[in-house]
Amino acid sequence: MAPLNNTSRVLSIVIFSCVMSTACLCQTVMHGSASSQLQDAAKELSAGKLDLAERDLQSVLRSNAEDYRALDLLGVVRVLQHQDAEAEKLFERAVKAKPDFAPAHAHLGLLYLQLGRAQDALPELRQALRLDPTRADAAGALVHILEGQANAASQSGDWNGALDLLIEARKYSPENADLDYEFGMVAHKLSLDDDAIDAFQEALKQRKNDALALYNLGFALMARARFDDARLQFSRYVEVRPDDASGHCALGMSLAALERADEARAQFERSIALDSKQSESYYRLGLLDLEAGNYDAATRDLQKSLEHKPNDAGAQTALGKVEFEQKHYAGALAQLQQAVSQDDSLQEAHYYLGLTLARMGRKQESDEQLQIAARLEQEQKERGRNMLRIRKPGDAGTQAPNSPQQ
Repeated sequence: MAPLNNTSRVLSIVIFSCVMSTACLCQTVMHGSASSQLQDAAKELSAGKLDLAERDLQSVLRSNAEDYRALDLLGVVRVLQHQDAEAEKLFERAVKAKPDFAPAHAHLGLLYLQLGRAQDALPELRQALRLDPTRADAAGALVHILEGQANAASQSGDWNGALDLLIEARKYSPENADLDYEFGMVAHKLSLDDDAIDAFQEALKQRKNDALALYNLGFALMARARFDDARLQFSRYVEVRPDDASGHCALGMSLAALERADEARAQFERSIALDSKQSESYYRLGLLDLEAGNYDAATRDLQKSLEHKPNDAGAQTALGKVEFEQKHYAGALAQLQQAVSQDDSLQEAHYYLGLTLARMGRKQESDEQLQIAARLEQEQKERGRNMLRIRKPGDAGTQAPNSPQQ
């Protein structure tokens, strides 16, 4: 979600907006009581005849110094002449003279955006859209700013802030596949997986074979235990990107969750064939071998996984389980303690560490680890029960978007 920094592109938005506004003003003037000079100026500006337009506008302003339409159009002239400071003053005067005149708010906001003053642009663009929701120029510029701010928030780890910004951006651009995708990513990060699923599906309505949307939709579905639906998405992904090792690994994960072990193994092996450094695929093969009681193969695969990702707490936990199942308690203890030191939130690591300590006669330490495991399991259940869903504006029972309970 990279923000757009191309000044010439922003300027083109401003110019296009201004020209479109003059065309609308021509129609207004022809059906209203404004002077013929103002009508002529609007036509001349639309035709790019800036000198003639300025002459007529200055004439109107000599008669009425606060004619908001003339001020706004003269501001447009100044934008096109690259006289930004003067354009800003003229738009501000137009807004003051007629606070409910949407074009002046839109033009002022677009000018602020061009000048790199996004925070100043936001209130003007929002006001323009409150006054005239059909203004595509203001909506496009506002979405541009909000998307950039959401990107910055995500990069800093402020996922709730990013979510708020993307919710607003989607309101102004409801059929924007990029926004749908970014919203889905942030919602998934916050464990709002039902919303993430909806957002990725919306993106795919507009871009049927969007590979990243397919891939991340699969994981959002996995998080909701919709394993067969996830399998279908990952299958579509590997059709789009058949040589992507991560895609085959993801498909294997969904198949493993469906207890289709042979098919899952084939996908993990395909993933490794495509990329021999696929630590996740080695890890998943190790889990299949552990489940099948093939401890030598499990050890080999899990050690391969750790070669490529040495601090992977999941692989360390699995190796600890392999040692535990073979009654190699000293080896299990070392692996599980290492896993807990890497990630203290792994319930399974604490549980098997507790069992291992019990087998070694260290009851007090065992009880401590088993209590931690029980607490983590309860917290996981609570997160599942308290899963919130962001509702569309106007829905009953809307939850504040920046306070998901996880």
